[in-house]
Amino acid sequence: MKKTEIILTFVFATILIGCNTDTSKRTIENAESDYTEKKTDTLTKHLKPFKEELPTIGLLMYNGVLQSEVVATSDVFAKPTEDGTQLFNVVTIAETENPITTEEGMRFLPDYTFENCPKLTALFVPSAYDMYAQVHNKEIVDFIKTKNKETTYTVSNCAGAQLIGASGIADGYKIVTWIGGGLQLQKDYPNLKVQNDSLVTFVEDGKFSSSNGNLASYITALNLLEKMTSLEHRKFVESYLYLDRLQHWKN
Repeated sequence: MKKTEIILTFVFATILIGCNTDTSKRTIENAESDYTEKKTDTLTKHLKPFKEELPTIGLLMYNGVLQSEVVATSDVFAKPTEDGTQLFNVVTIAETENPITTEEGMRFLPDYTFENCPKLTALFVPSAYDMYAQVHNKEIVDFIKTKNKETTYTVSNCAGAQLIGASGIADGYKIVTWIGGGLQLQKDYPNLKVQNDSLVTFVEDGKFSSSNGNLASYITALNLLEKMTSLEHRKFVESYLYLDRLQHWKN
């Protein structure tokens, strides 16, 4: 082979390799782009947009909160209708934007703080095993007082009743707390009509409702859901959550 032919062959091979390399590079870049897009979609497709026209359900949080009392309400109100229609905005609120560490050790990031919280249709007040810090936190108590002026419904679960008592918003109304906590609640807040927690799981009086807390928090949420929608939608959500399986539990 002549020297000129050898040189031309080498140049052609170099161009061909370069083209294949560029094609491979573009293929890899496209694959990475597709992966990033799919990954982003996976992260965002379950987020529900805040819609001004919808009722807003506010879930109060603070360090040490019992996470079941936050999850129960969001479980119930975040479910769409059977045809997939969003019915509510469900938001979490805390004193600051810092992550909240629950009693069980999980970390929840609040959607809003006391300063920028939107107008609420309902406020759910949860509990902690030790309520001393919350009851003596003026910011939390004042937030509950302020929001109660705009809410149509205010709900407490378990020892969240102590925050309701400290705020004074439900004086003269029936309320129930955790099993075994009623006597102390009545002593601390004599203006409340504390119900017998050994017999009463849930009570509703006016705009206020309350429960023993923990998984009984589903009762307050489902009861309010029915009031704000319909019995049919409540039954749909109950079936969505498989609550009937818990009611008819067999080994």
